[in-house]
Amino acid sequence: MKGLKQFDIHLFKLPVGTHDYQFNITDEFFEWFENEMIEQGSLEIIVSLSKSETMIEMDFDIKGTVLLECDRSLDHFDFPIHAQKTMRYRLGDEHQELSDEFMVIPRDSQTLNLASLLFEFIGLEVPMKKLHPRFREEEDSNEAFIYTSNREVEDNKEERIDPRWAALKNLKK
Repeated sequence: MKGLKQFDIHLFKLPVGTHDYQFNITDEFFEWFENEMIEQGSLEIIVSLSKSETMIEMDFDIKGTVLLECDRSLDHFDFPIHAQKTMRYRLGDEHQELSDEFMVIPRDSQTLNLASLLFEFIGLEVPMKKLHPRFREEEDSNEAFIYTSNREVEDNKEERIDPRWAALKNLKK
């Protein structure tokens, strides 16, 4: 991953305090990862890093667009992405992943490469169902129709209660 050295943060030389970084992601970035979901994109990422003696906390602000393929028509379209993520690292003895947002890294770590983490954050923002914008309005109207139809069916069920059952319900009271 020599081509991804621009995403390295040199921890060893980094003094305690707050530091800001800016990364620009282009199509070449996505070529490094074997994933057909995202092949092209243009994003700007601002990282605010706070380092203390035992912890590193990073806040990511991700803005831009990625090129996706519509699941319905196979047309390509630009999908806007705006995400804010947080990652925390504790300096410890060995590398451990405690949760999605919290990791332990060795104290003697020289650098931290953010490329795979950034790719993961971008991938999490891509919807499971990728629809071209011209189909989204149609999809929203279909969901509203289904919701309305189900509600009408439930209302009709309540109106058509057998009188014998109604009498039994009165016994409960």
